[in-house]
Amino acid sequence: MISSDVILFSLMVVSTVNLARYLTALRSLIYIMREAHPLLYQQVDGGGFFTTHGNYTKQVRLFHYLRTREYLQHHDTAFIDKCVRVRGLFVLSMTLLAVTVFAAFML
Repeated sequence: MISSDVILFSLMVVSTVNLARYLTALRSLIYIMREAHPLLYQQVDGGGFFTTHGNYTKQVRLFHYLRTREYLQHHDTAFIDKCVRVRGLFVLSMTLLAVTVFAAFML
């Protein structure tokens, strides 16, 4: 029989790996955004996005941009593909985080 500790540990490892995948995809999206969509890059504070003094309200702007799928009207297919990937990884990471928290309280 599998221990509940093993299940919880494996969920935490999978969640951590997917969160790391999401953050690296987000970093590459911001890098691509510099050339593909300079106005959005300025709106989301692209240069200071991952710094400690980053503006939270500007970071939320990127979240809303991805949530409402505004990127579908963009002309650059590489930028659209990267946005789709980041959005999918965000949904996956948040779902895994919710399942892990739920499992932590249930086990």
